[in-house]
Amino acid sequence: MIEFQDVTVYYPKSNEPALSHINLTFQQGEFVCVLGPSGAGKSTMIRTVNALQPVTAGNIFIDGQDLDNWTSLEKRQWRSRTGMIFQHFHLIPRLSVEQNVLTGLFGYKHPMAAFAGVFSQSEKKKARSILQQVGLGEMAERRVEWLSGGQKQRVGVARALMQEPDVFLGDEPVASLDPGTAQSIFALLKDVHVRNDLTTIINVHDVALARSFATRIVGLSHGKVIFDGKPDELTESGLEHIYGTVLQA
Repeated sequence: MIEFQDVTVYYPKSNEPALSHINLTFQQGEFVCVLGPSGAGKSTMIRTVNALQPVTAGNIFIDGQDLDNWTSLEKRQWRSRTGMIFQHFHLIPRLSVEQNVLTGLFGYKHPMAAFAGVFSQSEKKKARSILQQVGLGEMAERRVEWLSGGQKQRVGVARALMQEPDVFLGDEPVASLDPGTAQSIFALLKDVHVRNDLTTIINVHDVALARSFATRIVGLSHGKVIFDGKPDELTESGLEHIYGTVLQA
């Protein structure tokens, strides 16, 4: 369980909070989509969950333990348990698909072994198995720079799965993809989520995707929670409240 208790975040030299008095609880098994305009605080919230962004006030509890009290090592270990999916993939273009997937183990390996790219046969076998799960079983040896955007994001999902995560986080993972590809990536994320019984929190601009796949939607505006409920509870007036204008969804 991930619990926000009155969490506020200020960035240096900013007079306005990126997050303001956030009170949210995310339970295991929830597939949460976070909606909101640019600058609403969506990315900041994701970064606080995986301990990349410290909070200015309030507390975040992971399974009842205050994240702020953890050591640097404990925070690194927690990040190893959070699979992160990025908008711009953050892959290494010159490496193969399999090599990129294996980088998901860096949080568990000795730095020298990770830097040298030393992986066991069992680790490589695991990477191949995960690539089968995400529909890239025949592309293990292909260089990532030769892949389409949708294929690259599937590599990103596979890399996150190598971590055997408890939590899946996504920061606009389909924003740079066409609508059909975005739909297929969300379907993959939902399948991975269900199969592994994860807690999934994904920032997304596409309201239709959120309504189709989420079990819960959180709406942010100006760093505050504007909506928190089931997809069928999000009305057009609710969307207008989140975005400040009427959207076609």
